[in-house]
Amino acid sequence: MRSTGAARTIVRPGRPDPLGATWDGLGVNFALFSAHAEKVELCLFDSDGSREIERITLPECTDDVWHAYLPEARPGLLYGYRVHGPYDPSRGHRFNANKLLLDPYAKALEGPLRWSDAHFGYRMGAAREDLSIDRRDNARGMPKCRVIDPAFTWGLERRPRVPWTDTIIYEAHVRGQTLRHPDIAPGLRGTFTGLASQPMIDHLKALGVTAIELLPVHGFTDDRHLVERSLHNYWGYASICFFAPEPAYMTGRSTREFKNMVARLHDAGIEVILDVVYNHTGEGNHLGPTLSFRGIDNASYYLLQQDKRFYQDHTGTGNTLNLAHPRVLQMVMDSLRHWVVDMHVDGFRFDLATTLAREAHGFDQGSGFLDAVRQDPVLAGVKMIAEPWDIGPGGYRVGQFPSGWAEWNDRYRDTVRRFWRGDEGMLPELAARLTGSADIFDHARRRPWSSVNFVTSHDGFTLADLVAYNTKHNEANQEQNRDGHDANFSHNHGVEGPTDDPAIKAVRRRQSRNMLATLLLSQGTPMLTAGDELLRSQQGNNNAYCQDSEVSWINWPDLGADEQAMTRFVSRLTALRRAHPVLRRGRFLHGRETSADGLKDITWINPQGVEKAPEQWRDGQARCLGLLLNGKAGPHLSADGTPEIDSVLLLIVNAGEATADFILPAVPGGSGWRCLLDTGDEEGRPSSQPGAHLAMTGKPVPLPGRTCWLYELIETGGGERAPLSGLGGPAHA
Repeated sequence: MRSTGAARTIVRPGRPDPLGATWDGLGVNFALFSAHAEKVELCLFDSDGSREIERITLPECTDDVWHAYLPEARPGLLYGYRVHGPYDPSRGHRFNANKLLLDPYAKALEGPLRWSDAHFGYRMGAAREDLSIDRRDNARGMPKCRVIDPAFTWGLERRPRVPWTDTIIYEAHVRGQTLRHPDIAPGLRGTFTGLASQPMIDHLKALGVTAIELLPVHGFTDDRHLVERSLHNYWGYASICFFAPEPAYMTGRSTREFKNMVARLHDAGIEVILDVVYNHTGEGNHLGPTLSFRGIDNASYYLLQQDKRFYQDHTGTGNTLNLAHPRVLQMVMDSLRHWVVDMHVDGFRFDLATTLAREAHGFDQGSGFLDAVRQDPVLAGVKMIAEPWDIGPGGYRVGQFPSGWAEWNDRYRDTVRRFWRGDEGMLPELAARLTGSADIFDHARRRPWSSVNFVTSHDGFTLADLVAYNTKHNEANQEQNRDGHDANFSHNHGVEGPTDDPAIKAVRRRQSRNMLATLLLSQGTPMLTAGDELLRSQQGNNNAYCQDSEVSWINWPDLGADEQAMTRFVSRLTALRRAHPVLRRGRFLHGRETSADGLKDITWINPQGVEKAPEQWRDGQARCLGLLLNGKAGPHLSADGTPEIDSVLLLIVNAGEATADFILPAVPGGSGWRCLLDTGDEEGRPSSQPGAHLAMTGKPVPLPGRTCWLYELIETGGGERAPLSGLGGPAHA
């Protein structure tokens, strides 16, 4: 519709590429893919998006791309599309030109989605459900797309390019990370700018993490059923635009805010990894709203069942994107390149990545998506992390992604939880997880860093809740506590939830330290969950996807001595990991390599101080284990090709409740052992270690229950390294 007296906009044919709205310095080119449309209208809006001022029929269609060029258009212009075609769900078509649609390639979104029945392509409540058609205009309640000027001065910004072997990931939520931080200006909290503020950078640097992995920041929908219950799509796993930053995380309208955040984090040496959701969209199943893809070309964008009316659902969200279609695959690849080239991010974590690698016959290591990623020169230099499962047939694929990919390792999570809970028969499984899960990843020239190790993530209990609750408590989600995982392998240590009992609180903190120590002293890529270093609780909620509230936010103002001690404990662990390359080897350790004195690169030690015999692994009651790592064995090189010569370390763990006598092994060239870490201390300091001992005496050392110790060999002749600043303990000799 054109307002009365308005001058007619000049329209030229334009080009079919690039897709989206592209400002070239003189005008704007608009291009939209739709293979089955009959006509496409570009709708222009006034400056606040409240009034549609003009509709322009795109004059050209080339290779299923509808396009036009507006020489008078400028950055800041608000727009959307109306796409004409058949409304015939039984044939897979759901065109409805009454619905304003978002451009899948929009670089910025303006305004909120205000829910009403008008956003649905069918008449809500009709007896024929989605076979009916709704003719109401939904434009007033729709966000609008905004043309951007992509120019940005990056200045001296440089990507950190942290090697995988040195990477420590910190998984965080843009809003929840800073919303209650007292040292961040109120107007900046919960935003990209707040995340890049000096107090937050100081915290990340003090922790020693090298990358921050952000929960979804692509523009997403706030599901209607949640809004109607005063809940929100807090996590953001309902993307509706794969190129635009989520407006709720911005202080203003400019996408430069995201770039500024990246530049500041890079300046601090911290990489930015995005959690991306290309497996489905926020449009839901056949009864969901028509917001973008569904109304542009439903039959191309989505995997449909044989009857075409219903959707294949490998994701549990109602729909699955059709990456087998070349234009849909192109959209995903264009999106990834946009975030790397234009926004300078350093990597991606792919939600339900198995779905992306599905072909008609199921998961395929040679799928179109995986092949496209593998050959793409832009993506060759960034980190690619798979969540290697979905809910479809044969969806669990841990260890089966190609070389060059890292994967979330849920077997690591469950093993560490069960071991420290005291479950029987866990030592063999723990041994595999401590050494990079070679049983899963040591094939096709993959490396230990392929295993992204974690004990907690956004999905599940926090670390504090893992040791405080036996069962989930998701009542606040208003789903009768039916949502969320039941197999949490948690333990409340005598009381469900909060307690004032000092003994219970002490053992909970100790168990938290044990799991964090295991995580950061394991081979592979460690991932911390934001707030675990601060003992953040979600009140037993293990599925806080809809809790944009104190349940999910980090409660910075209430941090006490215990929380501060835990933060220092994590800092100690990351410092140890940095100082000792043997804790982060680039190759799997199998005991085949030896140093000049004949000591193997890895040896499993029993409490008698000798190598563990094969039959001893079958003892289901055993809870105590030693891991000897020889940093002098094997051809281990750093990322720049220089040899990484390290000392000999001994990690010993005791998950039982009782003290276990453990004889520190006699090692060639060693005169004793120096304690570097003791999880019995609130900050991991070794000064609390009782007694004195020599490795050669054969006298047992009392290893307390629920304790992890890390030792460094003192070399004969005083050749040992100097104690690490702030970490050195007494030489027990």
